[in-house]
Amino acid sequence: MEAISHAGTVLGVLAKDGVVLAAEKKITGKLLDLSIVKEGGYGGSGEKIFLVNNNVICGVAGITADANSLVNYARSAAQRHLFSYNEDIPVEQLTQILCDLKQGYTQYGGLRPFGVSLLYAGYDPHYNFQLYHSDPSGNYSGWKATCIGANNGTAQSLLKQEYKDEITVEEAVALVIKVMSKTMDSTTLGSEKLEFATLTLDATTKAPKAKIYRPAEVDALLEKHGIAKKDDDSEMKP
Repeated sequence: MEAISHAGTVLGVLAKDGVVLAAEKKITGKLLDLSIVKEGGYGGSGEKIFLVNNNVICGVAGITADANSLVNYARSAAQRHLFSYNEDIPVEQLTQILCDLKQGYTQYGGLRPFGVSLLYAGYDPHYNFQLYHSDPSGNYSGWKATCIGANNGTAQSLLKQEYKDEITVEEAVALVIKVMSKTMDSTTLGSEKLEFATLTLDATTKAPKAKIYRPAEVDALLEKHGIAKKDDDSEMKP
């Protein structure tokens, strides 16, 4: 729990037509090679936000090595369900599978619990868009908007004031950026400090579409909302 409370903030907001996740990256520096993230495949190789399945993305706060192990386990579980039933795994079922594993690690001597909390953003035809949070004990809960990691208390109180039912994805994106700008430890927001993702429905196929933003897209989004960083503020200036 101590590792989670010091980890970069991860914020999730549920909208009527999608889910938005944003996360603060802690590992930054001039010498960090970001070429893979900038030019890589589907953009799912970040530090904080991962693509689990076509219909589920997750944000992690805590020990990243533990998170990598859990994300791989979740991906395997989602693929097993797809192979067996020829449909994407329901979001709550995937959350339960991961929480069962987490709970097992709290039960036996000689094992330590996974030091990571997760936010799951997903879609299934039964309950539409959903947002779940799970902690190292194996407890999980559904949320309209929530935050894990550092400064989560401040973010939660801001979300309570600002969140409205029937919010759209566009409004949720604006809300997330506003809350992150007020709660992040960093004074400026930029793609080197922020990861961003949305889960929506494709307009033509009606299938869930996960989008993990690339650095240039994050900067463009921040500029659109008037919170772009100034060049001389950047830690990662060439």
